[in-house]
Amino acid sequence: MKSTIKNIVERIYFIYAILLFVSTMLLVLLPVWLTTLFKEPLASKLLRIVFRIWMGIFLPLIGCPVIRRGKENFEQGKNYVVVLNHNSLVDIPVSSPWIPGPNKTLAKVEMAKIPLFGIIYKAGSILVDRKSRKSRLESYGKMQQMLEQHLHLCLYPEGTRNKTDEPLQPFFDGAFSVAIKTQKDIIPGLIFNTKKIYGPEDKLTARPCPIHIHFLEPISTRGLTAGDTQALKEKVFNLMKNYYLAHKDNV
Repeated sequence: MKSTIKNIVERIYFIYAILLFVSTMLLVLLPVWLTTLFKEPLASKLLRIVFRIWMGIFLPLIGCPVIRRGKENFEQGKNYVVVLNHNSLVDIPVSSPWIPGPNKTLAKVEMAKIPLFGIIYKAGSILVDRKSRKSRLESYGKMQQMLEQHLHLCLYPEGTRNKTDEPLQPFFDGAFSVAIKTQKDIIPGLIFNTKKIYGPEDKLTARPCPIHIHFLEPISTRGLTAGDTQALKEKVFNLMKNYYLAHKDNV
């Protein structure tokens, strides 16, 4: 009986959160579209303002306020490759507005085809068709271009949501390769509790929970070459894994 009631409450909450998301999305659709009329990096600066207002209202209203730690690790006037863990669809609306400064993320092209939402998704993303080698190469060039325009690059090196019981899935090379190529420092970040809100196995249920995002100290890539990619990847992976294990029960 208790389990049934819990399931019903979680379904009601899920419906409430979806309806609120859609209604607020419709309100910001025009401002988001207007940002696309500007060139970078101004477009991303304006878009982040819209996203901060939107998510700053939406997330507290569904009982999921965002608590940040480590924003002082972003030195003013510098941009970074920010690498984050990925447990839930909730991660993206959390990371983009709360990274200190305008940023772009790498995202799969399929989501951009969703009516209306696709406009918002496309505005904040570098789109990639993972099945196309040409698209992957083009996206790599676009990532370099965004970094050259002094935007942060927000990447999820696991490649997809973590559906395992492990703290992190193995990392792909892309984030570390582009950081070395552009000689940009890497800032690792850990997002906590989004899997509790809406995990990969959830369908029509969800639950409120505060979200914590912790940014760690920058890792320099100065002087590194392509041959150092694997060592850099392993260093960041171990740092993020150990930090996650040390803090997951305290947030």
